Amino acid sequence: MDDRKRRWFLWGRLFAWLPTLPLLFSLLNSFRGITERHASGLGSVAGGLAEGYATFGLGLSVMLDIAAIVLLLRALSKEHWLRTVCSVVSISLSGVSLSLLGVYVWLIFVKLPHPH
Repeated sequence: MDDRKRRWFLWGRLFAWLPTLPLLFSLLNSFRGITERHASGLGSVAGGLAEGYATFGLGLSVMLDIAAIVLLLRALSKEHWLRTVCSVVSISLSGVSLSLLGVYVWLIFVKLPHPH
């Protein structure tokens, strides 16, 4: 039983932190583009981040976050307090990520004006 929880914990932790890699990659890529074009301002940074993150797909992030939450909830253990703390931090990260995606979708489809 404990070996199964350990595997759930390892896979859940991997899934929880994996969606941050495209964000880091797109951040580095946007800074490279800014320095090549000598661009400045928040618009150029935000455009580069949005393009890079959309390239890797928001859908993958949603699936990985949900899988991470499920696996990490199954891995919670009273005997291993450090595993539990790490699981709670990773679950919180996944929850924040899903919340930000929800706000993004709400802003795009509800609040922004749409041409008729």
